[in-house]
Amino acid sequence: MKLIIQIPCYNECGTLEQTVADLPREIAGIDVIEYLVIDDGSSDGTAELARRLGVHHVLVNPSNLGLARSFARGLDYALGAGADIIVNTDGDNQYYGGDIANLVQPIIRHEAEIVVGDRETGKIEHFSPGKRLLQKFGSSVVRTFSTVRIPDAVSGFRAISRAAALRINIVSSFSYTIEMLIQAGHKGMAVASVPVRTNAKTRDSRLFKSIPSFIKKSGATTLLMYAMYQPLRIFSAIGAVIAIIGMIPIIRFLYFYLFFSGAGKIQSLVIGTAMMTAGTVTFVMGLLADLVGRNRQLMELTLERVRNLELRGRTGTVGAVTENQPVGKELDD
Repeated sequence: MKLIIQIPCYNECGTLEQTVADLPREIAGIDVIEYLVIDDGSSDGTAELARRLGVHHVLVNPSNLGLARSFARGLDYALGAGADIIVNTDGDNQYYGGDIANLVQPIIRHEAEIVVGDRETGKIEHFSPGKRLLQKFGSSVVRTFSTVRIPDAVSGFRAISRAAALRINIVSSFSYTIEMLIQAGHKGMAVASVPVRTNAKTRDSRLFKSIPSFIKKSGATTLLMYAMYQPLRIFSAIGAVIAIIGMIPIIRFLYFYLFFSGAGKIQSLVIGTAMMTAGTVTFVMGLLADLVGRNRQLMELTLERVRNLELRGRTGTVGAVTENQPVGKELDD
């Protein structure tokens, strides 16, 4: 069984050496362990440092694509390199590499397809009370939308089986952590969580500039991903709200028409009718979006099979994959 540990990096020369030093060389149940650094357009020589440190694979983005796209490229590359399990960790040495052995065990035992490291954020000293509360609230929102019960939903420290990686399609440009859990929940994947340790803070997060910015982007990603998989629920809810609001002026018109003079109240009927029509149109849009969603599911099944065929075709040349060489469609970048 082959494990590839991928590390998305952007200007991580200051922390990459310690991050790599902490990674395991041997794990029970794993035959081969290799490291993959995805350099997301760094300007500080991160890729060169990775090579000097003996990292097995170095994938360089031609420009800064962002964490989500770098993560997706890493998955694609690792699959092409023959990984049976892929572990994702951060280049800022936030996560304790020694816990990777615990992270992969549920996959080795065939108990889970995705395992998320629980940082137990309530115990992290450098997290402010507000940030702890935000992490707890955010994870509960993701659990609601994904139906996956994970205490630390935005943790990037996670292990993914080969089968799960083939089925995951990251389309978000901001947060792969949320999107992956929503996809996993709606695709019926087995997801588990294990406690992991964290190291002392080395720098501020580069993923977002402020807490309000993080809330805005995470909320938008969560809603968009949920709408992708449950469009009928979203549009039905919106349509129902519009229709209920539209009923209010109609009821007002009927009240005055039946018990008093209806003169001068016709505008209530017009407004109410317009809103009821809008609610109906919104519901129909939900039906159409649901049909499109069914078609997307068929396309994802087709994509999964194409990926399998592609990777089987490379079986005899997996060992020849060279550093910096992406796989699949990424070859054309």
